[in-house]
Amino acid sequence: MKNFYLLLILVFGCIAYTGAQVKVTGSVVSNTDNLPIPNVSITVKGNNSKGTATDFDGNFKLSLNNQTGTLVFSSLGYETKEMAFNGNQVLKVTLKETSSSLDEIVIVGYGSQKRSDVTGAISSVKSENFNKGVVANAGQLLQGKVAGVNVSSNSGEPGATQDVIIRGVGSLRSGTTPLYIVDGFALDNTNNGVASNPLNFINPQDIESIEVLKDASSAAIYGSRAANGVIVITTKKGKKGKTKINLTLSSGYATIANKIAVFSADEFRANVNAVNGTLVDGGGATDWQKELTRAAISNNINFSMSGGTENSSYAASIGLDDQEGILRNSNLKRYSGRLNLSQKAINDKLNVTFNLTATKLDNTRPNSNAVVGNMLSLNPTDTPYENGTLKGNLSNDILNPFIAESLYGDFTNNNRILANIAPSYKITKGLTYKLNMGVDYSITERDVQNLPYATETNTTLGSVNTATTKNSNTLVENTLTYNLYGDKSSFTFLAGHTYQQTEVSQKQFFLEGFPDNGVEPRYQLETANQQTTQSAFATKNELQSFFGRLNYTYDNKYLVTATMRADGSSKFGKNNRYGYFPSVALGWNISNENFLANSTAINNLKLRASWGQTGSQEIPSKITKASYTESNSNNDTYPLDSGATDLSGYPYGSIFTRLANPNIQWEVATQTNIGLDFSLLNYKLTGTIDYFNKVTDNILLEVAPTDPIVPVSTYWTNIPNMEIENNGVEIALDYKDYVNDRFSYNFGGNISFTKNTVNNSPYKILTTGAARGAGQTGATINGVLNGESIGAFYMQEFTGIGADGLNQFKDSNNDGEILDDDRTVVGNALPDYVYAFYLNFTYKNFDLGFNFNGAGGNKIYNHVAMSSFNKGNLANSFNTTNRAVEFLNEAATNSNLVSTRYLENGSFLRLNNATIGYNLSPESIGFGESIKNLRLSVTGQNLFVITDYSGFDPEINTGSPLGGIQTFGIDYFSYPKSKTILLSLNVEF
Repeated sequence: MKNFYLLLILVFGCIAYTGAQVKVTGSVVSNTDNLPIPNVSITVKGNNSKGTATDFDGNFKLSLNNQTGTLVFSSLGYETKEMAFNGNQVLKVTLKETSSSLDEIVIVGYGSQKRSDVTGAISSVKSENFNKGVVANAGQLLQGKVAGVNVSSNSGEPGATQDVIIRGVGSLRSGTTPLYIVDGFALDNTNNGVASNPLNFINPQDIESIEVLKDASSAAIYGSRAANGVIVITTKKGKKGKTKINLTLSSGYATIANKIAVFSADEFRANVNAVNGTLVDGGGATDWQKELTRAAISNNINFSMSGGTENSSYAASIGLDDQEGILRNSNLKRYSGRLNLSQKAINDKLNVTFNLTATKLDNTRPNSNAVVGNMLSLNPTDTPYENGTLKGNLSNDILNPFIAESLYGDFTNNNRILANIAPSYKITKGLTYKLNMGVDYSITERDVQNLPYATETNTTLGSVNTATTKNSNTLVENTLTYNLYGDKSSFTFLAGHTYQQTEVSQKQFFLEGFPDNGVEPRYQLETANQQTTQSAFATKNELQSFFGRLNYTYDNKYLVTATMRADGSSKFGKNNRYGYFPSVALGWNISNENFLANSTAINNLKLRASWGQTGSQEIPSKITKASYTESNSNNDTYPLDSGATDLSGYPYGSIFTRLANPNIQWEVATQTNIGLDFSLLNYKLTGTIDYFNKVTDNILLEVAPTDPIVPVSTYWTNIPNMEIENNGVEIALDYKDYVNDRFSYNFGGNISFTKNTVNNSPYKILTTGAARGAGQTGATINGVLNGESIGAFYMQEFTGIGADGLNQFKDSNNDGEILDDDRTVVGNALPDYVYAFYLNFTYKNFDLGFNFNGAGGNKIYNHVAMSSFNKGNLANSFNTTNRAVEFLNEAATNSNLVSTRYLENGSFLRLNNATIGYNLSPESIGFGESIKNLRLSVTGQNLFVITDYSGFDPEINTGSPLGGIQTFGIDYFSYPKSKTILLSLNVEF
């Protein structure tokens, strides 16, 4: 009986114990793609012996004794998260990826690496960190995100061209454009006939990540096209799991961001009278900056689907992006489609990937120089309407700008397809062969027309300039990759061959003299009664390359990367057809050494050093070959017919327009880099510090011959001993803290200091920017001088207005005269430093982010002020600013010459974008079964700029280059930038 009672007590005790247990189940997913995370460690806080791990599908089950407590979720590559439980619960846990994770995969040339194994200076920006707002191309996504990369838009036009400068300007004729790689396909930088940015064909919402290869070690694998750096764009791919469907809708509202302080109507009347000018008073009060701009609406629709299984994946999207500019007749409309597929077969030995992007781009552009000139200089007392109808001419016999803008049209239609297929096959263990074949085909039709129009004093003949441009870029690549792993050592060998052919052709003609019959000239070409001007060109270039790379790792501590590429280009002569581009890099994972193995403060510490060479082949085609034309002038002809009495009877002779030069060589950039990567305080603080020195030699220029008997005016050659040097320091820092389950934040930024110097130049000055306008055309504004930065401003120093009412300049050489040789270097267009910083906060379902960027140490030449804001214009009833009356004794006839009078500080700080978002729970509004996530956000773009510059915007470059040498830092009637508010809705099904 005693034993029976003991047994009964034991049974009831067990029942009571079982009933007290709590069952907690749930799933763990990633915050970036909402996919399950396997093998997540789950423990009870304060009791590490009690725990479990998620299964392959990210699910978990736990039986616990306590009714309440806290679970700790941790996994490599993700931030540790704590979550409270209370009784039986089903939890859905979202883990944030650790951006500084050493296991992060980085795309490198012809492959990928773990971040911990990277030896070069490579910066990676993921889609969640891209700039937000109305964005037309990849450059806008990247602006301010990477140390050492300066992205600046040339104007405020939708999809405007950009200057993308990686570690300083290293070439004169080749520009600053880096090599772009899209899903393994190298784009051709040749102009494709589109006046706006050629990268506008890529839908920014299709981009998963952007890698910037900055040093020669990372970029040398691309050899002759990598001197300006390499930008690798990877589009979104499908992943294993359930089908993921996304719909994004957004609408933006943009207005002019900054107006120039020209005189109001009353101020204008007073100031014209004050300078004893001729006041033409139209009796009105018109703000022409307001009248000639508009509130621009932009709409974007993007729909995507993705998913996959063990052996296949897919991702597809279609998008419509319709952007209005703040000037009328300014529109950019893009229709885009993308399809990415992958398929495994033959026991996973064969893997085939396919990428297709198709785009139709319609671009309408106004005559922005004329519109901006009008909005700043038109008489503010004039009104555009009289008795409800448009006036024909305004004061000073100026055509009403509303009529002028309706007569002008610039229409571009571009259709482009980029496709490549890349099958790879595992031949044996560790050995893989890959073939990459692709084509990039583009056709562009552009019409620039003026409708016929006549007034009593002004007649405009109808005209049209029509151009059709075709681009074809084909690529075939073969690579072999061999991975060999030992106990402590690992090798990766890459060997490859690539052949790329680019073809560009254009046919263009100009017609004038169209009837005023209500039909646009571009639709009635046959009715033109003026002579046709026509032209055409066609080029074909080939690039054949052989390359190899070795990556060696010992004990996860010591890293070596060695690269060699040989490029043969048809652009170069037979004597220097091939160029060779080596590089070597070393890395030391210091944090893996025993003396730091147990450090709690230092989680990662890696030292990198590299040296290498890259090249530039972005030069005009055929310059190594001779070229001829016909002429019967001067000594180019001879009177073979004795009866000839004048040149009309002489035969045409053949003369050189270009001499053959088979000795032209590549421009070569030699770069050294030393860098330090670190992660501290449990990966809360991460950063990089890099020092670089890049020297470009064999500078290619088109110059005038020194030999007076050479039968051409210019010729192409490498300039002996001339060098362009860029050296500097880059720093990037990020701090993030996951405070609790509800609140987290991160902040950081980057800054880069770059010194640019031209050495051993044999020329006094190579003009890079010149003035335009009556009495100004061709006057040097900036250029290349020995010992100075590219874009150095070279002009006379303005000291004031003399007693005679005319300009006074400094006698710089103290010879008692003011002449051209008194010009000196008075600043430079390239900034000494560029920087950016950001702040991000997350509270429950809310998030808030700010992104700032800026630059300093540079000057801007205000060509607008020189051309328009002077006393002479004011006296003749054209509007100006206070600049015109700055000197009371200045004569109205004083010339507005190039000088420091119009040179201004270009430093600025901009709030690039700010976003507030809210993730709405679908369950709370009854859509839990059909919608996974619902996000609302508001983004402000270009909300303010702090600057001393008096123009529309300090981030500008619209000067006129000379001799094909790129110009910087000149503001010539630039298209104003806008301030935008964007509302967005993202729905995930």
